[in-house]
Amino acid sequence: MHHERQDPDVRFSTDPARLDLGVIHGFLSTCYWSPGIPLAAVERAIRHSLPFGLYDLAPATPAQVGFARIITDFASFAYLCDVFILESHRGRGLSKRLMEFVLAHPDLQRLRRVALFTRDAHALYARYGFAPMPDPTRYMEIARPGVYPA
Repeated sequence: MHHERQDPDVRFSTDPARLDLGVIHGFLSTCYWSPGIPLAAVERAIRHSLPFGLYDLAPATPAQVGFARIITDFASFAYLCDVFILESHRGRGLSKRLMEFVLAHPDLQRLRRVALFTRDAHALYARYGFAPMPDPTRYMEIARPGVYPA
């Protein structure tokens, strides 16, 4: 079941059919965390995640202006990633409203842990309870930063 909320100026939705893959790929392929990501990888990531679209209702046809996705087992853990608001729509509080919609999703209420990585939005996420890891030595990873072709 898809969840939606419509405010006077924007719509939030988890319906993948509403997503504008061109907008999402256009942003993700040029941002710092996924430069060069192929469209096929974006499509596959969305297909295996819980996606959240944010749409501006001002144009005659609602236009996607924000996105986030959650990777989760719906039981104990979720990873919040690929959160963005298009530059043209920043400064209107949309990132905060998107985070409220994401974190209010009914299937994410009883998880033990929700994780994310950010280079520059710590203040935004801290408002919603995110904090640095108390013991970063517990975190491990296999990092492959050059996996997408240049």
